[in-house]
Amino acid sequence: MRDDMARSAAATAVVRSAGVEPATAADYLGPARVVEASGRVVSVELPGGAAERARMALAFPYRPAAGDTLLVVGRGDALYVIGVIEGGGETVLSFAGGVELRAEGGPLRLASDQGVEVNAPEVALVAGNLRLFAEAAVEKLGTLYQHVRGLLRARAGETETLVDDAAVTRARSASILTEETMSINGKQIHLG
Repeated sequence: MRDDMARSAAATAVVRSAGVEPATAADYLGPARVVEASGRVVSVELPGGAAERARMALAFPYRPAAGDTLLVVGRGDALYVIGVIEGGGETVLSFAGGVELRAEGGPLRLASDQGVEVNAPEVALVAGNLRLFAEAAVEKLGTLYQHVRGLLRARAGETETLVDDAAVTRARSASILTEETMSINGKQIHLG
């Protein structure tokens, strides 16, 4: 914070020594650096170091962050944010009530170069066919119930199942087929 104030004071001194007055809100169009953001009003620093308060007037719901460079326009005492030149803030879409996002006549795609997160108390996924492709997958669950009406098939290079307590497999009939050796190891083995 002190470094920012020192830089701002130094910039103001340089501008004034050159015989140019620092920019103010009156009839201004240009960049401004965000010093502090709070709701719909942001504190900005204009070139030359003048501190002003600007009202957000963007057509999209952007939340500026300190250090952003915004495009502002001023007339008289009023200053408005009309664009983002360099931003590190977030664009947040927030709606009251239920929201439906639908694509008719084509697919709906969500993409990100960093990740996609879904956060809710409950998530329901309904599909005619579900395909999942990933290099790796991790599941951490309290309890998992699966019900498959038809065939459940898994194909793997290797498989390992670790169970902390008891493991039970029930079936009307069962077969274990191996092409080579099969080992059963335990302190006691009960058959029948």
